[in-house]
Amino acid sequence: MNILYIHHSTGGVIWQGEKASLFTRAVKRVSPNLADKLGSQAKLPALFEQYNKDKGKNYLITETSFPKAAPYGWHNYPYDYYNIWVKNAGNEPYMEEPTLEMLTKQYQVIVFKHCFPVSDIQADKDSADINSDYKSLGNYKLQYDALRDKLHEFPNTKFIVWTGAALAKGAVSEESATRAREFFNWVKQEWDLPDDNIHIWDFYELETEGGLYLKEEYATSDTDSHPNTAFASKAVGLIFNRIVDVIENNGTGTNLKGEKI
Repeated sequence: MNILYIHHSTGGVIWQGEKASLFTRAVKRVSPNLADKLGSQAKLPALFEQYNKDKGKNYLITETSFPKAAPYGWHNYPYDYYNIWVKNAGNEPYMEEPTLEMLTKQYQVIVFKHCFPVSDIQADKDSADINSDYKSLGNYKLQYDALRDKLHEFPNTKFIVWTGAALAKGAVSEESATRAREFFNWVKQEWDLPDDNIHIWDFYELETEGGLYLKEEYATSDTDSHPNTAFASKAVGLIFNRIVDVIENNGTGTNLKGEKI
């Protein structure tokens, strides 16, 4: 069972189970393998190694930065997944980034997410535009609907989508943060369909605990929206639970946050 864990910096914090150093994060943009060698052993793959040993499984998890900083750019928002995986789908990479046609040949589970700027959602314009990278509720919903249809084309692959990372209170307006909660509630309550191959990990709820912002005790600072070590050490076990449960029970043994039922 091959699992792909797609992320940028926040996902890297959870992968490690702690916040990586600024140097390690910079190196990861260029070479994830080198960054792993320079840093301490990552907690998430270690949990899978132990589980495989204890349960006689063969779950192999690999992480990758997607999209890379160049040539596409360090952008992993709804528009970008739509742009690479839907608009430019096919058997060839788009701007050196793999399409779903390519990834699903190698991985049976694909975990993907957005970094915290996804939560800086602006007011809608007069009409929504699926081909716009403007961060608005209308655009996000069009892009997510198209993305869901695309994911359904690969029924033998299980997808785990994080609700978006939240922003610290000092890094976003109340209006934008309110729109973010509205969007992630929509993802959970309307976009996510029962009995399909798409599953949710509710990272946003873990970070906000019902509020609008990344909780102060979980943030690196009031303006740095990367989660801190204390939060990462808790969250890594929950994403591990959720992935295993999706593989083995189609997600019925945990809630959306990864807590065992």
